Order: sequence, then C-alpha cells, then structure tokens
Amino acid sequence: MPDISRDEVAHLARLSRLALGDAELDEFAGQLDSILHHVKAVAEVATDDVPPTANPSDIVNVTRPDVIVPGLTPEQSLSGAPNAEEGRFAVPQILGESE
Repeated sequence: MPDISRDEVAHLARLSRLALGDAELDEFAGQLDSILHHVKAVAEVATDDVPPTANPSDIVNVTRPDVIVPGLTPEQSLSGAPNAEEGRFAVPQILGESE
C-alpha cells in the first residue's frame, strides 16, 4: 500500500495553491510515494556507530601564511603602460561627454 494517497496529494496541491489535473495527481502520488520509500531506506541505515562528520575525508585547509610583502610602486606599475596621465592608466574614452 502506498504511503501517500492521491487524496493527500490533492490536499497538498490545494494548500500550495496548485491546480493539478487527474493525471498529474496520479503521477505526483507515485513520485512522492517513491521519495518517501527512499527516505525510509536512508533512515533505516544503522548509523549509531558512525560519528557525525562534515567531510568524510581528513583533509585540512592548506593555506599559506598571511605575510605582508611590499607591492609595486605607482611608477613600477605604470612603467609598462602604453599611456599614463597624472599617475594613472590612460585609456580611450568609450562614452561621450554628455553620458
């Protein structure tokens, strides 16, 4: 016997404000029943001796030390630029003056 009936699916559809036809009610009843059977199978797995984990492998986050290193000076960063003005990269204008 299925765990969820067609009437229960119709009730859920009304609560969700979904207009379902007869064929859809039958289809969704079968799908929801299948989902409930899968959930029951997962719930029946013996997990009493399994410790809870967020990740099954013992991987730790590998990061480098956060060390401050000197960066480029403005002159160094602009040294390879094709065009620079007032200590900034100069690029062609793409918008008109009024925009």
